[in-house]
Amino acid sequence: MRITMIGTGYVGLVSGACFSDFGHDVICVDKDVRKIEALEKGVMPIYEPGLDALVESNVRAGRLSFTTDLAPAVADADAVFIAVGTPSRRGDGHADLSYVFAATREIAAAVTKPTVIVTKSTVPVGTGDEVERILREVQPDITTYVVSNPEFLREGAAIEDFKRPDRIVVGTDEEAARAVMQEIYRPLYLNQAPLLFTGRRTSELIKYAANAFLATKITFINEMADLCEMVGADVKDVSRGIGLDNRIGSKFLHAGPGYGGSCFPKDTLALLKTAEDFQSPVRIVEAVVQVNDARKRAMGRKVIKAMGGDARGKTVAVLGLTFKPNTDDMRDAPAIAVIQALQDAGAVVRAYDPEGVEQARPLLSNVDFVANAYEAADGADALVIVTEWDEFRALDLKRLAGILTSPILVDLRNIYPPEEVSRAGLSYHGIGRASVA
Repeated sequence: MRITMIGTGYVGLVSGACFSDFGHDVICVDKDVRKIEALEKGVMPIYEPGLDALVESNVRAGRLSFTTDLAPAVADADAVFIAVGTPSRRGDGHADLSYVFAATREIAAAVTKPTVIVTKSTVPVGTGDEVERILREVQPDITTYVVSNPEFLREGAAIEDFKRPDRIVVGTDEEAARAVMQEIYRPLYLNQAPLLFTGRRTSELIKYAANAFLATKITFINEMADLCEMVGADVKDVSRGIGLDNRIGSKFLHAGPGYGGSCFPKDTLALLKTAEDFQSPVRIVEAVVQVNDARKRAMGRKVIKAMGGDARGKTVAVLGLTFKPNTDDMRDAPAIAVIQALQDAGAVVRAYDPEGVEQARPLLSNVDFVANAYEAADGADALVIVTEWDEFRALDLKRLAGILTSPILVDLRNIYPPEEVSRAGLSYHGIGRASVA
């Protein structure tokens, strides 16, 4: 199949590379000339494990290419995927669909034959209807089929998720479009990936409902962690105890500093706005958003409390800046709110992250970015683990105890057993469990 991917951001680039790896001919289109030039040289605009090698091998094989010229790429395509950004709109929190609609108008002007137009971007319910209206308005003489095909990729594991998905959701009532989508995803049949066909509006809502539910699980266990601290229970055991129930499941039940990233914050907010528009409020999701927003800054206060309640003039070492490991994504990362709370209390912050420093620089001022965990800890009054990168899982605790001015470890991801930290000479402060001096 001939596939054109509009947008070379996280979703577009990963999807385009994976489709080409299936054997399809893929052209990725982007208006950013520098980004396209970099991709042609093998330089990735994002950090995603294995993506550079996947792109390089498929470019070399002639199945994957990049261009800024949309019209010829669309004219010859069997399917055109729209994978542009839909950030939260300033002022009201609605998803900003201006990029989707602008791409639709350009596609409509460029199609030369019956074509399937696939919305891969995360969009509110009813967006496909407007995309269809624009296509018919701009190009009434050529048949186009508008399909919803939401992505369910986890940053840091996106290639694996694309190639071995839990499910593939396709929203269309058109048989011709269904046949094209079946052919595009046919290589995944060997993995027995369920191909779920629904109505277009249903497909659009599935994406938001899935992310809102996962955000709810995270927020629920975080509130249970707070309760555990008050009653003397251990949230890791609570999480395991409820997660072993097949009706609940163990995933997304790890207590921490709150969710961030490119999806959960904007998607829960967009779902709230959609619910308001249709006068069908989703009170649970409202609470999830409010609790999560408050939690991030509360983690800064937790660090200050571990330091005796006074951070003024003290140095805090922060390990991990990105919202999760194996990505360089700083969007709504909990570390931002934690660091700002510490700075507001008068602390000096020294930070290290394996991949996210360059993305963090414009977002965080007056932070001393260093080259490794031990440089961050040297002479600091407390060490805080915010993101659970693998290299933070087996730190030399005795060495840390020796180089910290005050031997305080605040583990916001519950990586370490408290007793192990205590034996090394550090006081331990985790999430939802007892502190150990």
